Formats: sequence, structure tokens, C-alpha cells
Amino acid sequence: MRIVSLLPAATDLVAELGRLDDLVGRTHECDWPPGVEAVPVVTSADLDDAVLSSREISDAVGGSAHRGSSLYSVDTARLAGLAPDLVLTQDLCEVCAVSYTRVAEAVRMLDAGPRVLSLEPRRLGEVLGCVTTLGDALGVPALARERVRALSARLDAVRARVAGRARPRVVALEWLDPLWPAGHWVPEQITAAGGTPLLAEAGEHTRPMAWDAVVAARPDVLLLLPCGFTPDRTAAELPLLTGLPGWDRLAAEVWLLDGPAYFNRPGPRVVRGAEILASVLHGIEADPPVTAAEARRIRGLLPRHR
Repeated sequence: MRIVSLLPAATDLVAELGRLDDLVGRTHECDWPPGVEAVPVVTSADLDDAVLSSREISDAVGGSAHRGSSLYSVDTARLAGLAPDLVLTQDLCEVCAVSYTRVAEAVRMLDAGPRVLSLEPRRLGEVLGCVTTLGDALGVPALARERVRALSARLDAVRARVAGRARPRVVALEWLDPLWPAGHWVPEQITAAGGTPLLAEAGEHTRPMAWDAVVAARPDVLLLLPCGFTPDRTAAELPLLTGLPGWDRLAAEVWLLDGPAYFNRPGPRVVRGAEILASVLHGIEADPPVTAAEARRIRGLLPRHR
């Protein structure tokens, strides 16, 4: 089967199911697993987020409306040349990846009619459910069930290790200007790791909020995991927070995390995200151990309840 993934999380899922050799096309943002850069790219971004500030990017994609319908382009000619049997996409967020609508328009222009599979999880269980959905589409349902069992066991292990511990109050931010709380599956990652998520509900598609809301929430821990930003790019954006009124009085431990790898994308690596959070919130050692590239403490040290 010839697969084109127009969603970075879907590329992760293809890898989880051992079918990377069948991947013939990807997005320009698919950066994992190692070696995927050799797969032809069939999309491009219509803005350069490397030179724009967070506020400029937010304004360009529609601000609080969270639209972004013109953010990405699909190279229809190249897509046709790859002759895919299956195209993986999403319709959850047009800011995060190519939308289902745009993909459907591109596919209609092809001579052949590949199947288009849209993956749209909002909750942690639905993320794991995508493994099963894709496994069925690829004809490997038994392997998919096995991988879901393994991922679920890892989550259960995290929950067991934090059971009975004091649960710190946690605010997670997926954008810094404007401030945007992380919703969808992130609150469940926090809960699984032994924290109490604030300012967003599980499955929620959130909206921007005022800095006063963060201060009023009185978090013990503040997680910074901007969507699409590397940790180094997030570090460069820190003055957006440290310059806010009352920053110095915010009694919270602050952590900078790798959002795209473990929190923004609804793929199997969200399980690693929960393991990372258990280390951040409770000092529980993960296997493999959490690295500075995955989680970096910016300030503070939360008392550990072991």
C-alpha cells in the first residue's frame, strides 16, 4: 500500500505500526521518526513562522477565531505522481495541519481515487483509538491491538506510580501571545501524570485567555509547550511571559517542554508525554530517563512528595 501522510501525528502512527516503508509522501512538518526526511514532501506553509513573532503568527492564522484555512498548500501534481492508495489527514484544527476540506479538493483533481482517512481525536483514549483505526485501514488489526495494549500499559504504569501522591495544580500553555491553554488530550496527560489540570477541560478546543486568569488559577506548575515550536524557539519567546505584570510573584515552578514531540500532536508519543510529566511533577524516573531536550526547568523547584 502506498501511503501519503498529511498530518505529522499520522506519520507517527504509521511508524508505530511498522509501515514506514509504505510511506511515499509527507508534510513539510513531519520530522519523526529519524529517516522520514527522505520521504517526498507534498505540502508547504504559506507563512514563514521562523521570522514571525507569536503574535504575528496568531494574527496571520485568524487570531481567536483559530481559522487558518489558507495556511498550507498541497502540491497536487506531486501528490498525483506519488499515486497513493491511502491519504491520511485531519479536520480537527486547520492551524495545526492541512485540513480535510483542502485534502478532499486536492484528491478530486487526481485521476485515481485514493481513500482519504481523517483522524480527529480529541481525548487521550481517542488518540489510542487512531492506532486501531489505522491498523484496520492498513490490514494489520492484530498488530494495532497489540500496540494499543502496550501504550495503554505504559499509561497505567504512570497512573499507578503517582497514585496517592499530592497532586500539584497545573496550567499548560500551548501558545504564549496570546496566551492559550492546552486542551484536547493534554489535561488527561496531566491527570495521568498525577497533576490537577487548570483552565482547560479534557477534549476542549480552547480559546485565548488573559494573563490574569493564569495568576488567579494559582498554579503550582506552569508548563510551556507552544504548538509547533522547538524548545529553543520557546526559550526565545520567554520574554513574552517574564515581562508580564506579576510574573515575579507567580508562585509556580515553570517548565519548558517539547510540545510538537509529546503534547501538540495526537500520536502515540503522547504516552511519552505523560511519562515526562510524571517526572516533572513528581520526580519519577522514566525509562528512558527524561532529557533536557524533552523537559527543561526554567525556574523554581516544587517540593517532591515521594
